[in-house]
Amino acid sequence: METIYCQGCGAQIQTSNPDMGGYIPNSSLAKENVLCQRCFRLKHYNEVQEVSITDDDFLQMVSSIRNTDGLVVHVIDIFDVDGSLVKSLPRIIGDNPIVLVGNKVDLLPKSTNKRKLAQWLRSQAKEAGVTVSDVFLISSTQGHGIKELTHQLEDYRENRDIYIVGTTNVGKSTFINRLIKQTSGENDVITTSYFPGTTLGFIEIPLDDKTSIIDTPGIVNKQQMAHYVSDKDLKLITPNKEIKPRVYQLNSSQTLFFGGLARLDFIKGDRASFVCYFSNQLPIHRTKLENADELYENHIGGLLSPPNAKTLESLPRMTESTFRITGDKTDIVFPGLGWVSIEGKDVSVIAHSPKDAAISVRKSLL
Repeated sequence: METIYCQGCGAQIQTSNPDMGGYIPNSSLAKENVLCQRCFRLKHYNEVQEVSITDDDFLQMVSSIRNTDGLVVHVIDIFDVDGSLVKSLPRIIGDNPIVLVGNKVDLLPKSTNKRKLAQWLRSQAKEAGVTVSDVFLISSTQGHGIKELTHQLEDYRENRDIYIVGTTNVGKSTFINRLIKQTSGENDVITTSYFPGTTLGFIEIPLDDKTSIIDTPGIVNKQQMAHYVSDKDLKLITPNKEIKPRVYQLNSSQTLFFGGLARLDFIKGDRASFVCYFSNQLPIHRTKLENADELYENHIGGLLSPPNAKTLESLPRMTESTFRITGDKTDIVFPGLGWVSIEGKDVSVIAHSPKDAAISVRKSLL
């Protein structure tokens, strides 16, 4: 097949992978002006479709941002801050300012203090080396916070382009679609007309005659659990409504299984509360530590599920990480799956997760 490029974003046309840039069905190849599926949906439906890109390709692509004068909006998943915060962002974008947008705030318990949460996100970003001009909490599916954010971005951008950046599965495209809907009303900030992108893999949506919102492809972070489970299991582990914390009072030498995708062993310490924040659909199973290995071997994919059979075909082997908690309330984080909040004076735990889904600890989110 001859090399064809999308008339919209400039991506090379391909017909094999719908999740990658430049995809069109075979039946569309004969058209005179070829648009990839992503550009077609933007032109005709004002919908931005997510596409995936490797970290290396993304770094190469967005390096052009450092040579522009723009505002960078970094969208992260509040339920997976560790997995969705792009720590290398300042190195790529140069001196352009960053606004941090925490999406999926509707998944957290209603009792969550939003002001403290915004401060916590700012501090987490700073620890990761990402200095932000401001922090906003939104829900792109429910529309919470979109109106305020839209007005604030108009002030922050100072007649510059806005670059939307984020990992896959953070809801970036839903967020942009909300922005288009919000700003194409009475103020008519974004026109709904189609405007071709000029940079390979980017899509430009005009704000006015001179500036645009520029959507960048989602970055693939291989530390997130989402990349190791089947589509069916992904639906189970991805929250779609407010999380109900599950509290376990544990003695040492007890174990919690999160389906069969992760495990937490309480090795040493006085009786303590383990508050679990996971999708309401993910089963949690408690057992004695002495029985845990045998239970896993005999019941993975059955009593301990997900994973289902399809996930088990590609799930990396489990690895262990040991953590000691000395007093402050601490979260043990399983990226893309959830976290366990523990408070104790001298608590030792061992966390198990698939090899490439790196576990981390942090000061408690809630």
